[in-house]
Amino acid sequence: MMRTKIKELRARHNLTQEDLAKKVGVRRETILYMEKGKYNPSLNLAHDVAKVLKTTIDDLFLFDD
Repeated sequence: MMRTKIKELRARHNLTQEDLAKKVGVRRETILYMEKGKYNPSLNLAHDVAKVLKTTIDDLFLFDD
């Protein structure tokens, strides 16, 4: 299972799900599903989200073994 820090970092940057979605070119629902760990983004999308949130992909996504 994958966990993310998207919600936490998004809040730090005062971004709504809609704001983040617009910045990375996806629908708000995609951000919602990523935050819940129910959507595995492409590498490009993961990179774009990390860039907007000023972090790295490694820090943004946490993988449970």
